[in-house]
Amino acid sequence: MELTARTPRRVEFVLDLICVHSYIALTRWSRAAKRFRDSGAEVEVVFRPFQLAPETPSTGRPLFEVHKEAFGEEKARAIVRDTGFGAEDGLRLNFERAVYTNTFEAHRLLADAAGQGLGEAMAERLFRAYLTDGSNIGDPHTLARLADEIGVVRSEGGGTALRAELDRVRTLGIGSVPLVLFDGGPALGGAQPEAVYFQALTTQPDPSLRG
Repeated sequence: MELTARTPRRVEFVLDLICVHSYIALTRWSRAAKRFRDSGAEVEVVFRPFQLAPETPSTGRPLFEVHKEAFGEEKARAIVRDTGFGAEDGLRLNFERAVYTNTFEAHRLLADAAGQGLGEAMAERLFRAYLTDGSNIGDPHTLARLADEIGVVRSEGGGTALRAELDRVRTLGIGSVPLVLFDGGPALGGAQPEAVYFQALTTQPDPSLRG
């Protein structure tokens, strides 16, 4: 059963800001959400934090080195050479410049942005800074600059609440990202096609599955 154009939805998006698949998922999701909103419907997005590498220092290190340790140098160089990855989604990914870093403070900035109605724009900018610009999104000066770009006012607190939310997400059994949870609907893991996100938005939710 299809929704009417005015049926509001609530979606929880679990991601890490150094996860390329989360970036691709967000890009496809955003296009589906725009189509949904353009039809006159409403969708609220709640970002849930996840850290792939919580022990990584905020000083960061080249992503190439991380890939080399994990996959070997040949595979790491192949990843760098694959300039077509993400291109079909309109993304320009630069794995050679990317700085693998701790995302705690980036998640805290995203939480500030979400509280000001700027979460979606801030998430996209953080991903682009990491995967296209080669910026260290664990660096406080970088985060301050990105916040200014989007118009986000930073808060002094939020660290305790963020740690509690990271723990809560882990206790739910979530072990990988991205994961998109639709209120009264499916939980979609991985970077799904835009059409799949749109279908999930426009399909009648099951009231028994609402949180």
